[in-house]
Amino acid sequence: MIVREAKLLNGSKAQYKALDEAIRTAQSIRNKAVRLWRDESKVEKARLSLLCKELARKFPFAKKLNSMARQASSERAWNSIVSG
Repeated sequence: MIVREAKLLNGSKAQYKALDEAIRTAQSIRNKAVRLWRDESKVEKARLSLLCKELARKFPFAKKLNSMARQASSERAWNSIVSG
């Protein structure tokens, strides 16, 4: 289980909305990576990284997330697969 902590933030509604959107996008990329692993045989870590690139090309909301954040999502998916 991943636990996220945050100190008291004083942001605007637009900032909170952007943060929520980024979190949902990262979770979506992670879920797509895990789904790919379940659907295809012999999926490796490199294939999950390639998936992030493909998702950024295909979906505008995924492209809004920078490449490091997308890769971090695939890393989290890979870690859950390996520790499975």
